[in-house]
Amino acid sequence: MTAELVRGQNHPLPHTRLEIRVTAGAPLLACATLGDAKGTVLGTEWIAHPGSPTLPGIEVSRQAAAGLRFHVDLEAVPERAHLVHVLLALPRGVGGPAHFGSTAAPYAAVTATDGTEVASFTLTGLDTESAVVALELYRRQGAWKVRAVGQGYDGGLAELFGDQGLPQPAVFAATVHDAVALHLADAVQAPRAPEPPQVPNTPQSPPPAQSPHTPERDGARAVRDRAVPQPRTAGGAVDYTHPGRRTTAPPTPPPAAEPAGAGRPARPVAGDATGWSMEERLYNQVWGMFEDLARTAAAYRSATDFAESRLEQELDRVLSDPHNRIGGAGDAAREAARAKHDQLAAQAREVLDRDLAQLVAESEVVEPALPLAYARWDSPGWQGYRVPMEIPMALRLGDVHLPERTELRIPMLVRLPLERGLWVDSGRTASDEALLMDGFQLRRLAMETAVNHAARLLAVYPPGEFTVHVIDPAGSAAAALTPLTSTGVLDAAPAAGAAGVAAVLGALTRRVDLVQMAVRGGAASSLPPELDTAEQLLIVNDFPHGFDDRAVTQLRYLADEGPSVGVHLLMVADREDASAYGPVLDPLWRSLLRLTPVPDNHLADPWVGHVWTYEPPALPPGSQVLLQVLGRVAAARREWRR
Repeated sequence: MTAELVRGQNHPLPHTRLEIRVTAGAPLLACATLGDAKGTVLGTEWIAHPGSPTLPGIEVSRQAAAGLRFHVDLEAVPERAHLVHVLLALPRGVGGPAHFGSTAAPYAAVTATDGTEVASFTLTGLDTESAVVALELYRRQGAWKVRAVGQGYDGGLAELFGDQGLPQPAVFAATVHDAVALHLADAVQAPRAPEPPQVPNTPQSPPPAQSPHTPERDGARAVRDRAVPQPRTAGGAVDYTHPGRRTTAPPTPPPAAEPAGAGRPARPVAGDATGWSMEERLYNQVWGMFEDLARTAAAYRSATDFAESRLEQELDRVLSDPHNRIGGAGDAAREAARAKHDQLAAQAREVLDRDLAQLVAESEVVEPALPLAYARWDSPGWQGYRVPMEIPMALRLGDVHLPERTELRIPMLVRLPLERGLWVDSGRTASDEALLMDGFQLRRLAMETAVNHAARLLAVYPPGEFTVHVIDPAGSAAAALTPLTSTGVLDAAPAAGAAGVAAVLGALTRRVDLVQMAVRGGAASSLPPELDTAEQLLIVNDFPHGFDDRAVTQLRYLADEGPSVGVHLLMVADREDASAYGPVLDPLWRSLLRLTPVPDNHLADPWVGHVWTYEPPALPPGSQVLLQVLGRVAAARREWRR
């Protein structure tokens, strides 16, 4: 997950080849300096700027732009250099703001070369400054780290260069500004009225003035391209990788969205993303909507924080002057500060509402087009359900949403085969809504949610390629398990008692051992013919009831080693019930993806770290769709075994 830094905070860099992406509400010029162990710049040859954009391991943009990129290869940085400072400044002579206080706070994100964000920093609190040291990359004990600096300079680049020990800093600063002026015709201005791309996408989230939907990302789909799956080979004849995953980049779809007219955004269309198939394009589009909403909300929250911070600074400035504490001048200054705050907040809300409206329109188009593996249970497609012949790319586990627009639900998709087990938390302390429910009712609802997930997994796999086992030591989940037991999709009745728990865990543990040994030894074809090579799902209810120490150890083993060879857990448990084991079970809980039977805000996105509310999948009231689908699955399984 991306580390959101605050001023002075540092974060380790896992890669040496990086990009630093900066977005702002006005054109900025980029510089980078190399410093020795004391932070001193030894000469102009240690500075990358628009007139001389490259240094060993560093490259900056020649243009003043509202979106900048720094390319960094830390392995190529000279040994004498211990620091890399990332500098931003407002250029002279482009008609832009004279100081940072009159524009949106710049946003800097450090990313790997594949676009994965490592750390980000919003440069809030700037006012009269016109140049700033945004970030510092520094070498410590052979490893590199990034520190959020945010040190601004009222005197611009001249004062900044002087502070770093450069002789004649004013002369060199003028040279940098002159170099920018040479490229003035090519300067990228801050977008005023964004032209939404065919599928909305977002750069790193800037505060108030700029929408996350910027023209420079049109068609590129840079982040969504990263969602294109890559194959994993298990080796030999037993391969649990997804058969549809490709190793080469998918083709970009032809333009399909209706072009935008004057004042009218482009009409979104389903599947308007990269991918080899419509299923993959829809998967990438859903993840793109997820990211767009995250960054749109981040931009809005950053903008409102900026407005609040600016208001506080201006009120403090007024109150610091005794002459303004009473009388008309002070009242006028306070009213002006509040008016500016209200203006900034209104602008931020206007941008948010516009972007949310575009996402709502896209959701309304995409949701009906989703394949059944991605669709809600109320989709008409389930009425004509047929057992598939291929494994889908992903599975829907519910929806997520943010408080800015709770009715805008983003499908929560996870890749298949599952890369980690699932845990439906039946504890009353799981969420505020769970606290209001009776414990017995919550456990029943948790088991029904688990059955819902298991049924969907059975429905999206071809016949004979997915097997479900159930451990219900006390038989307390008999009613919730009825859809599975009554339709005949289970190969065996739910295991009860300590003996049943031991038998199921022992069989699955042996299966994991056999497949692992066969794969590692390159002898997958020599597996016993009676071994079921289908994906296995083990539903565990009422853990740790009925589990002795050996069974607990086997369960942990399955959670750790099972997914790589097609054995997955679906736990229904209250962590408090297993508190007697202490920290022994902490790795088990961490290895599982926690879900809840009621809405709960426990998930975070990988881009800006927002807390999202998870909504479990729900069947339409009175619907028989679950029984109908499982009945067809059972019939297909019987036909396959003939």
